[in-house]
Amino acid sequence: MSLEEPMKQILKDARSVWDHDGTRMCVRESFRKMIACRTPALGWQIYASDTEVRRVYHTCKVRSCPSCGYRATLQWQREQWTQLPDVPYAGLVFTMPDVFWSIFKQNRHLLHDLPNIGGEAVLQWMKDKYGIWPLILVVQHTFGRHLNFNAHLHMLVSAGGLSEAESRWIEGLTLNPVGFMKLWRHGIITYLRLALQAGILKSDLKSWELLELLADKYEVGWHVDMQERISKRHFLGYAARYIRRPPIAQHRFQEIDGPVVKFLTKDTKTKETVLDEVPKDEFIRILADQVDRIDIVIPSATTVYWRLAPGAAVSPSCSSCWAKPDAHDHADCPRQR
Repeated sequence: MSLEEPMKQILKDARSVWDHDGTRMCVRESFRKMIACRTPALGWQIYASDTEVRRVYHTCKVRSCPSCGYRATLQWQREQWTQLPDVPYAGLVFTMPDVFWSIFKQNRHLLHDLPNIGGEAVLQWMKDKYGIWPLILVVQHTFGRHLNFNAHLHMLVSAGGLSEAESRWIEGLTLNPVGFMKLWRHGIITYLRLALQAGILKSDLKSWELLELLADKYEVGWHVDMQERISKRHFLGYAARYIRRPPIAQHRFQEIDGPVVKFLTKDTKTKETVLDEVPKDEFIRILADQVDRIDIVIPSATTVYWRLAPGAAVSPSCSSCWAKPDAHDHADCPRQR
């Protein structure tokens, strides 16, 4: 089923749910701009010739806007594609116990340090194990398939790295998700303890209860998923859907006219596409959770760790390869001349 601008229509229908003083200003500004996108409210430009005059309305430039986010998605893909060398990569997913989701949701200012904590965990393990500096791209997600708040990290990690001792790139290294997990777990627990000590962490739990929770979760295993080989094209295509766009694609909406929003999602157990439904006011609150500050969606947080020596034999790709992967002739690429 194809619906015309379903996200904009939902925001209009449920405006009373979000457009009031009880909603964070960044959310109200973003939603207002999304509704006004490509309408006279934002102004326009006139393009004219001897035979024709065309009026083009301005766009909102909000990253959570489906139409504006699409362009930002392509731009982000091109930028990352040109920076990432053509070397073997592994894919990692760092999760945390679900009891921590509400803590980070309540303390949104702490979310922006998660990519650094995850990246440092991988970097430290690689340096301790192999004495090398890998390439790491970290993308933070704050929602799951059912749009629930779920803070976790997706990472693209080179299956090799630069050995400063030997001044060369070493490939074919074996990565250990258990080793990554232990450092990730230590980093998150330590970070939350320090935040509590500094008085910048709010919680419905008492301080001693929160400390007990942290101590308890330090003793259990956390889930770190690893895909031993992944192409940078596949990773960027997946990550870009979340990093510069709203948490749900336009084509997934099936019904928006009634009191509930119905959309398609994937059941992780059966691997089948199923129909999910959420009350419209609840859907608005879920969407608002993903808006961090004006024009910025939380999953835009990325971290790239580079440690390449001058003249290292690892060359970036060209943006043409991303735009036209089948038709582009690498021999004609300016970077190859």
